[in-house]
Amino acid sequence: MQQCLPSVMETEYKDFRVVVVDNASTDGSVTWLKQHYPKVSIIENGENYGFARGNNIAIEQSQAEYVVLLNNDVEVTPTWLSALVSRADRFATLGAVAPKLLHFERRNEFEYAGAAGGLLDNFGYPFARGRIFHTLEVDEGQYDDQHECFWATGAALLLRRSALMDVGLLDESFFMHMEEIDLCWRLRRSGYTVHCETSVAVYHIGGASLARDNPRKAYYNFRNSLLMLYKNGGRLQWPRRFAVRCILDSLAAVRFLLLGSPRSAAAILRAYAHAHRMKTIYDGQRTAEDEAPPPLNGSIILQYFVRRRRTASALSRYINSVRD
Repeated sequence: MQQCLPSVMETEYKDFRVVVVDNASTDGSVTWLKQHYPKVSIIENGENYGFARGNNIAIEQSQAEYVVLLNNDVEVTPTWLSALVSRADRFATLGAVAPKLLHFERRNEFEYAGAAGGLLDNFGYPFARGRIFHTLEVDEGQYDDQHECFWATGAALLLRRSALMDVGLLDESFFMHMEEIDLCWRLRRSGYTVHCETSVAVYHIGGASLARDNPRKAYYNFRNSLLMLYKNGGRLQWPRRFAVRCILDSLAAVRFLLLGSPRSAAAILRAYAHAHRMKTIYDGQRTAEDEAPPPLNGSIILQYFVRRRRTASALSRYINSVRD
């Protein structure tokens, strides 16, 4: 936060309020914040509520037309917020919009958590324009003309309040990881659009919550991906999708074992067990058919690892349009 908050405070947009949500941190950040930015509002939670509930608490205390989720490890540019608000003002059906997400250190390279707009394959695996698995492209403007996407990064995400009131806030059962993808899918199911505003970029450090090789990250990613697919995908498509997921996730567990990470392999098994117990809470939300089908009607794993298509540009003929 100490590294990135100063850039937020220099935002050129005139009418905005900064609220910092502290999930029971122990690193002295609240003390530092009170000393250096006494006018910033702070919500001090007594325990770690995770990304979803922590942000929901702040959203519920705001009455603004737009709210923005912004990670504490994101450096912004002066015009970032004006560009997001301007785009939201131009599209009445826009429910969410994010800027391009670039790497904090390698600033011409897309960053893992969102790049130039997120996409999803038919089995619930997310990828993005500019990032597929751990292949990160250099930003050369190749995706600047593609503004609508399936999901937008929660690291820097502007949301229309009226849309949130329509579809609901972040799913607190997720705790952390993929809750923004679930929210964007729900927005699209309700007729809203999701955009990436490619005229501006922010810079993400990444890994502030959990390192990439942390078994808890594997647990939340696999569990929440299954829950998201179950609640948002059609009931008729679920049996086939789940069968394929079992095969692909078993291969992922084997890969973790071969890479010497048995705890991550075990995390996948725990994710399945817990997702199975949790999925019934979503039974009332499900529809028979897909209302907002994922744009890649196939498997990104097959395309990436077998057919060696490593960029969204190489996949363009296989991606269904997500434009207005």
